[in-house]
Amino acid sequence: MLPITAIVVSFNTKGLTRRCLLSLTNVDEIIVVDNNSQDGSCEMIEEEFPSVVLIKNSDNRGFGAANNQALTIAKNPLALLINSDAATVDSTSVQKLFSEMESPDVLAVGARLVSVSPTGEYVTQLSACRELTLWRLFCEQTGIQVLFRGSFLDSYWVSSEVRIEVDQVMGACLLMRTGELFDERFFLYCEDTELCLRLRARGKIVYQPGAMFLHELGASTTGNRWRGIAFYNRGKELYFQIHHGPFASFMALLINRLGAVLRLVGAGVISCVHFGHPHYTEKVNMFAKVLFAPISGPKIR
Repeated sequence: MLPITAIVVSFNTKGLTRRCLLSLTNVDEIIVVDNNSQDGSCEMIEEEFPSVVLIKNSDNRGFGAANNQALTIAKNPLALLINSDAATVDSTSVQKLFSEMESPDVLAVGARLVSVSPTGEYVTQLSACRELTLWRLFCEQTGIQVLFRGSFLDSYWVSSEVRIEVDQVMGACLLMRTGELFDERFFLYCEDTELCLRLRARGKIVYQPGAMFLHELGASTTGNRWRGIAFYNRGKELYFQIHHGPFASFMALLINRLGAVLRLVGAGVISCVHFGHPHYTEKVNMFAKVLFAPISGPKIR
């Protein structure tokens, strides 16, 4: 058993949470923080995984706050933050992350997140990225990042098949030294961006593509995809507010709403061409909700 505490935040992902816990075969401790799931997740964990430390919240506290609950009681010097919708591909994945932490100047290491294609092949998801800037946010929201791929103006995301030092790895699978906590002003999304910024000020963050983890992207917001996008946008705006000031935050808000307008118009045009096809009509409704989402407050209903 590796001296690692695995921390899983659960919210209505019962089946995926089971898969995640079954895959964590070589960690010394597992803590699950459940954010008031209504799908029987807690009952399943208590019945099938009695050795797991289970924290049951009476409401949804958000990703960062729930992780902090576990980080403050973890008994090991290393914590593996892993989404309930993620799981190891094989038994060596966690070991490969652990090996990176043998270097004392490495404070965090992230894995390669993958999904499975219809043909059974692993498809790499966006797993590491550069520092978040307004320029990179603009490129992402307008889609022009494809014009700068491979140049010094390259976009936010890093695509690499080799081990490299990066500005940020994804909180969906992040091995870190205990001691640092998430900023609980973030409810969902971009709290890992803010955490990695603070970690990078004190040491290195490494992306290790040899450690592969399956990831069902956005499982906890399935059925309300617009909410996930709105939370993601708000998280970026809060990040700029904290580290770059009110003006940068306002510019981020404008860029995010511009992205929503562009997608809304695009989906609307395609919907008209396809005579109101339900798929594109749904996209129109989704991006309209993103465009008019509230700009403050703890939750987006």
